Amino acid sequence: MKNRILILLALTALSLSSFAQHVEPTFWWVGMKNPKLQIMINDKTIKGSEVDLKGADGITVTAIHSADSPNYLFLDMLIEEDAPAHSFKIELKKNGKKVGSYNYELKERSENAANIQGFDNSDVIYLITPDRFANGDYSNDNNKNLIEQANREAWGGRHGGDIKGIQDHLDYIDDMGFTVIWLNPLLENDMNDHSYHGYATTDYYKSDPRYGSNEEYKAMVDAAREKGIKVIMDVIVNHCGSNHWWMKDLPFNDWINNGGEFIQTSHIHHVAQDIHASAYDKRMFNDGWFVETMPDLNQRNEFLSTYLIQNNIWWIEYLGLAGIRQDTYSYSDAQFMTDWSCAIMEEYPNLNIVGEEWVNQPAMISYWQKGKENHDGYTSCLPSLMDFPLQESLVKALTSDPENKDGWGSKFKVLYETLSQDYLYPDPYGLVTFPDNHDMSRFYTQIGKDLDLYKMGIAFIMTSRGIPQIYYGTEILASDSTGDHGEIRSDFPGGWEDDAASAFDNKGLTDDQQEAMAYMKQLSNWRKDCEVVHNGKLMHFVPENNNQVYTYIRYNDKGDKVFVALNRADEDYKLSLEKYSEILPESFTAKDIINNKEINVSGSINLPARGALILEAPSSSPKGED
Repeated sequence: MKNRILILLALTALSLSSFAQHVEPTFWWVGMKNPKLQIMINDKTIKGSEVDLKGADGITVTAIHSADSPNYLFLDMLIEEDAPAHSFKIELKKNGKKVGSYNYELKERSENAANIQGFDNSDVIYLITPDRFANGDYSNDNNKNLIEQANREAWGGRHGGDIKGIQDHLDYIDDMGFTVIWLNPLLENDMNDHSYHGYATTDYYKSDPRYGSNEEYKAMVDAAREKGIKVIMDVIVNHCGSNHWWMKDLPFNDWINNGGEFIQTSHIHHVAQDIHASAYDKRMFNDGWFVETMPDLNQRNEFLSTYLIQNNIWWIEYLGLAGIRQDTYSYSDAQFMTDWSCAIMEEYPNLNIVGEEWVNQPAMISYWQKGKENHDGYTSCLPSLMDFPLQESLVKALTSDPENKDGWGSKFKVLYETLSQDYLYPDPYGLVTFPDNHDMSRFYTQIGKDLDLYKMGIAFIMTSRGIPQIYYGTEILASDSTGDHGEIRSDFPGGWEDDAASAFDNKGLTDDQQEAMAYMKQLSNWRKDCEVVHNGKLMHFVPENNNQVYTYIRYNDKGDKVFVALNRADEDYKLSLEKYSEILPESFTAKDIINNKEINVSGSINLPARGALILEAPSSSPKGED
């Protein structure tokens, strides 16, 4: 099939043309549910050229769009349902003379690509900052074509962790009981400094070579999948890096918010749902930039909107991802986020997506979740969100002063009250829960470096409703003293050849670190096979003993039950079981998960001081038949 159009098709690094710059997406697939494809073409000589599509089978060009810049063109294609996987040639001509050509490929989809299984309540997510986890290939630490070079001595510098380092330690991740890896962004960040964190993308179709190639990225995901480990990609559609290649020549004048000029966001999340908010305040939040090096993208531009959606689908399909974590969710245009989430979930109905909305009010978090009936009629296809309110409440519950002088509420009462607001969510069980992440002080630091409180917190995260997420290093009591992001994202011991200690080999760790790691490993591996914790309902009880004892039960229709009790008091506590009669029998035999032994329970349970108790009652227990 041949289509003549007046354009110059810019090319990627795979191009056969010497002058070509960018064609994105770089390739695509046949058999997608959405048959439409829009190719963005960028080349300085695009004006006045024409193109021949030769050997294109089952492809129709439906529209050609020019941009504000004469160096761009957007080509709309319709891929027929029975179109074969094949390559077709694009010939570029001026005055009838060929000046270049490019082979664009439509690939065959991998088996079951449309039915990719996302992460869910049966999983425990392990969050990794790639630059700080493990250096598997020292030869890629520096790259002469990129600005920032390695400097392991600097908190904000690149330390050399990479994709191979992650792949080399998949056995460790599996052994710890973690079933999903969420990676902070791996795409190219060719920024002057602090490029290690990955949140200032400079090329949306290329892994940063200091981490490894696209092919190495895919090989790592494939290797993880073979071990039963899923991978989540960290995505940013709100902003790019100021050194992104298009910043020198924007396709449209409104591609970047505020006319491409830096105006910082207000960070006032409340305006997104505030019925009294001014249009000015809404713009200051949504259109403002995070920092001067992160230009704010205008997703109201339909071409940018399509570009971002296609890019995320491209990576899901190419890598075989189990999910997306969307950064700074509420900062982007709300209607775009609906279009984005619905387009992805329509293409991959079994996938999962978690959005970041960093506020401590469940009412604001719930606004974005699929199924929520909002006051303004806003709807979304977003399955999950990060449960920041629960994280904050957990820390307050564990550390609030007994006399409530800090004004945080009374011990476990604050945790109980936060969970009591779960009615606001369409699906509270689908939220991602966590003790800490890459943007906050380490959990061990937040709780005053207290091992007993640490254990209680981990027990709660592993047994409460939601999908647990653990930040790398939390299993070995990683801490910080300054709150600086570079220190929070410290190197994982054993990830570099000259490290004195190694968590991978359990070498050189303190007794407390070893105890914490063993505790985490025990609970996460137990959780793998505990269906009632995956899918069971939650019943909790008003805290007692001056709000220092908090109890809850996970249960299901099969009669399976897991009883959890947290006691932050300095003394043991005799817990009467009388109030649990609606769900527990008067006496039963249960397995003490933490101490790995069977116990007989009748009338009361002794709770250890400053500790957690997790009892797994078999479904054959008398009350299991109700």
